[in-house]
Order: sequence, then structure tokens, then C-alpha cells
Amino acid sequence: MNQLNPKLWTKEFIFLSAVNFFITLIFFLLNATITLYAINEFNATSSQAGIIAGVFIIGSLIGRLLTGRLVKSKKILITGLLFFILTTLLYFIHYNISFLILSRFVNGITVGMAQTVVGTVVILTLPASRKGEGISYFAISTALATGIGPFIGMYMSQNANFNMIFYFCLLLGIINFIIAIFMNIPVAKNTETKKGKGLKLSDFIELKVLPIAIIAFLMSFCFSGIISYLNVYALELKLVKAASFFFMVYTVFVLISRPFTGRIVDKKGANIIMYPAFVIFGAGLLLLSSVTSGVTLLLAAALVALGFGNISSISQAVSISLAEPHRIGLATATFFIFIDLGNGFGPSVIGAIIPYTGYNGLYAVLGLIVLSTFVFYYYLYGRKEGAIRKQMSTTE
Repeated sequence: MNQLNPKLWTKEFIFLSAVNFFITLIFFLLNATITLYAINEFNATSSQAGIIAGVFIIGSLIGRLLTGRLVKSKKILITGLLFFILTTLLYFIHYNISFLILSRFVNGITVGMAQTVVGTVVILTLPASRKGEGISYFAISTALATGIGPFIGMYMSQNANFNMIFYFCLLLGIINFIIAIFMNIPVAKNTETKKGKGLKLSDFIELKVLPIAIIAFLMSFCFSGIISYLNVYALELKLVKAASFFFMVYTVFVLISRPFTGRIVDKKGANIIMYPAFVIFGAGLLLLSSVTSGVTLLLAAALVALGFGNISSISQAVSISLAEPHRIGLATATFFIFIDLGNGFGPSVIGAIIPYTGYNGLYAVLGLIVLSTFVFYYYLYGRKEGAIRKQMSTTE
């Protein structure tokens, strides 16, 4: 093996990427359809439907917090995936809204567990000199699921009954479980043996990751406005057909850009990609606020992909690089907790803004938030990157 270009695409890396893809696809597929299911099946109000959608995120957060302190291993991953299969079966019990909320909550816990393990152990399969590139490739599985999940969900909700959606999710869960059985993954230990009693915040959260995690929270908050309200906005603009291809275009441009940006980050650091990405993401949202045709809508999708798509993967790589080896698990959990917070609370907060701004005004506001985050990033991480990279190079 060429030591200057160590192997990246190992069997374990491919399997872990596949598991991550299916977990994320299930998450976005269900999020795109569960509110409609609750309204149609149980006559849920819009606020109840919002709770049913959001409680999954709360469960996922708890799953991440619980798993963040554990030794990441094949056993924990298989346990999480097995319980995912069992909790998915609860969707077939059409009892009442309260039971559906409970089902979503426990299902979310299992997803949080599985994603935390996968997101941690995949780092251990990557050669140190190609971590940024490897995470960029791994993050493609998330980007693909982000685009394909809502597309499949909306298609199935229009052409099949909701039980078929749940059967599909169950099938994907079983496939994930089978893949995990055949994986040989390294064990990731992430807690130090300490004397003394009591729990501290640092036992659940990697404090070194908080600055970049805050950036990830703000970006996922803004992106959730696209996930949750693009279809309604497109209906208002009479661009529904073009909107159906939005996430496909998003996925294509993420696929094109991620490998290149990952290599650049490994060689030059995150700043060289992150600063332009904030501008591009902000420009995409501002363009979305003034869309007049299908062409401009899909151009906005490309800009959002080049902006947010790279911010999300690179900020994940940065968060992992900031943690000591034994705390990579906590760093991964911390990063995704803030991503989940943005995705979970974004739609409800943004929904309260829409009556005052309209959809075009909403995306203009979100675009300005992204452009403002350029400055936050500089003070929270960007200006320190040179010193951080120098320190890391001396300790390797």
C-alpha cells in the first residue's frame, strides 16, 4: 500500500456508509410523511402533528446522550439497530395519538444510538492523512439520504397507503441489521477513567466542540426551513413540478463537490472552504426568496448544496479533529446533538415567523442569518485554526 495515499474505501467504511445512508433516509422519509399520516389517521391538529414530528428528535437526542458515554462497539450498534426494528413495528399499532407520540419517541432513541456509534467508529477506519476526504465521502451518504428520503416519502404518500411506508422503513431496518452483523468494526473508547463521584457536563458533551457545533446548529436551523416549507412555498409559486427535483439537484451538486473539498481541507484547513460556503449558502437562500421560475429554483438548490452541503461535512470533520482520541465518541454525539436541535426546533420557530414574513421574506431572513454566521465562525473558530492545526501537527 502506498503510504502517501493509504486506502480509504475499506469494506468497513463502505458498510458504515451504507448503514448511515439507510438510517438517515428513514429519518427524512418519516419526517416528510408522519404529520400527514397523523392528520389523516387520527385527525390530529397542526400542533399535535408538530409534536409527533418533533418528539422523534427529542428521542434521538436522548439516544445520543446515552450512547455518547459508552464504548462504541459492534454490540452497541447491533443493539440499537435491533431495537429500531422492534420500535418500527409500533407504527403498525393504530391506537391513538398518545401511542403514536410514544412510538416516535422510542424509535428516535434507537436512531440516535445507531447514528452515534456509526459516526464515531467510521473515524477509526479512516487513515489520519485522509480524514477530511473520508468524512466528506461518508457525508455523501447523509446528503443522498437527505435528498432521496423526502422524495420517496412524498411519492409513497401519494401512491400507496401509510402502512407501505412503515413496511419500507422496516425493510431498511432489517437490511441495516444484516449489514451490521457482517461488519468487523473497531472499538471506540471515549471516556477516561476518573476518580471521584458525580457526573459533569463534560461526561455527556465534548466542550471543545461547542464552538463549531453552534455553527452547525445555526446552519441546520436555516436548512430546516427548506426541508419543512419548500413544498408549501412551491405551491404558492405554482412551481410544484420544479420543486420535486430540488433535492435531486441538491444531491447531485453535493456528490460533485464533496470529494474535492474534502481533499482541500486535509491540505489547507477548513477556512478555505467554509468562508466561501457561507456566502454561497446565503446567496442560495436569498435567491430562493426571489424565485420566479423553475430554473432559478433549481439554481438555488445547487447553491444550497455547494454551501450547506460542504459546511455540514467540514464542520463535522473539524469537531472530530478538536477532540482527543478517547473522546471522539462524545465529540460525534455533541456535533449531532446540535444538528438535531437545529432540525428539531427549526420548523416550529420558523413556522411562527412565516405569518409575519411570508415565505419569500422567510428565506431572505434565513439568508441573512447565514451570511451573519460568517462573522460568528471567524470568532468562534476561524481565527484560531492556524494555531490549532500547528498544535495538532506537533502532537501527531
